[in-house]
Amino acid sequence: MAAWKVACAAAGAVTLQVPAGVYYMGPAQFHGPCKASSLTFLLQASKHAPTDLSRFGNDWIEFGWVKGLIVAGQNGAAFDGQGAASWPFNKCPIRKDCKVLPTSVLFVNNENTVVKDISSVNSKFFHFALLQNKNTQMINLRINAPGNSPNTDGVHIERCSGVTIVDTKISTGDDCISIGQGNDNIDIQRVTCGPGHGMSVGSLGRYVGEGDVTRVHVKDMTFDGTMNGVRIKTWENSPTKSLAAHMVFESLVMKDVQNPVIIDQKYCPYYNCEHKYVSGVTIKNVTFKNIKGTSSLPVAVLLRCGMPCLGVVLQDLDLKFKGAGTTSSKCENAKAKYVGYMYPKPCV
Repeated sequence: MAAWKVACAAAGAVTLQVPAGVYYMGPAQFHGPCKASSLTFLLQASKHAPTDLSRFGNDWIEFGWVKGLIVAGQNGAAFDGQGAASWPFNKCPIRKDCKVLPTSVLFVNNENTVVKDISSVNSKFFHFALLQNKNTQMINLRINAPGNSPNTDGVHIERCSGVTIVDTKISTGDDCISIGQGNDNIDIQRVTCGPGHGMSVGSLGRYVGEGDVTRVHVKDMTFDGTMNGVRIKTWENSPTKSLAAHMVFESLVMKDVQNPVIIDQKYCPYYNCEHKYVSGVTIKNVTFKNIKGTSSLPVAVLLRCGMPCLGVVLQDLDLKFKGAGTTSSKCENAKAKYVGYMYPKPCV
């Protein structure tokens, strides 16, 4: 922390180097604003989080209020959340009022950030979370946790603008990438996902005052053995109206994926859902294009809209059932347009 204070106060292009080794490190906040025109946090080591949950507030490592931050790894550098000891205490998959475990690395209120060539292993909760950042690039990340680890999203994005995630491999127990509320201009390319729950926009519409999600572009992703491929999920009974619009999901490969293409506006992971009211999130102008591979369940395309989804386009889909028989499409309040080759057949 002393080294961070010196680096943050220095002018020009500054590098803080964490040399090779294994470091056991409690919760730390690397905050600006800083004088440096660019500040490189160069990690050449592995950092291990405590297993004692009483040492944590919300997160493990936090980078905040910095302009021109670069977090880079060398020599197999990794953040190891040592999450296995904590996962049994996570009740969020079954309880709405659960206590959230610590995120491994949180980026909050930064501008022009680059995160590259680094690994995250066995996070207690999310591996990386982006909150209220402008212009973030995430390049060549390796994210790993077991397929049964709860809520270990690879990258969670909320209230950000201008996020790029490229050339990255994510194997985890929840969403590989989750795009929450209030985001604009998200670009994801050449990412491999699996195991995990796939790539999700949402869940949206759970809380009061949520922002819109606009301009999401996902291209050249591979999903291997995931629960979902690309999914938009919104809660019923939303307290605030919002918009999820202008999204393109293209050139995707599905390998033995349960739900390759899914819009779910009746998302509710708990048991006491009434299904009384439609979602307050309007979904419009969404394109699924050039998606190929295999589905492990018969329904390969599920468009389950509350209020009608507007401007949904499906183009050149080829999704075959891994078992015996054929795949099918299932639609509800989805006014979709079909272009080019379509397998499974469109909803009638």
